[in-house]
Amino acid sequence: MSPTGLSYLAERMKSYLFVLRKPAHSGAQVQEMLDIILTTAAFDQPVSILLLDDGVFHLKNGQHPESLGLKDTAAIFKALEIYDVNDIYAEAESLQERGLKPGDLCLPVQEFYRKDIAGLMKRFDVVFAG
Repeated sequence: MSPTGLSYLAERMKSYLFVLRKPAHSGAQVQEMLDIILTTAAFDQPVSILLLDDGVFHLKNGQHPESLGLKDTAAIFKALEIYDVNDIYAEAESLQERGLKPGDLCLPVQEFYRKDIAGLMKRFDVVFAG
């Protein structure tokens, strides 16, 4: 492929933001969203994740869902780095309202205040809400 073709492809790549609002073990929809995130990232698309509301519990340390026969979604999040998914955002108020601090999470997050979330979303070409 010519350099012109490569630059055209780079310009055509869309950035994706996946918004997770539901708690980690709330059903098939969460697992499906994680599958979509991994698939999108596997095709070298720029992927970011925003955790809102109970979605902040996805990264809470010390969860043991396997004892309830559920998948450990935190382990899936830890694997995201392999797919170059490094931008994980969390709404500061969602963390505070649930008694969580960034240190309570298994991965580093960039905190955004509620008033700034709309601006964050505008940075992305595609926003998936789940």
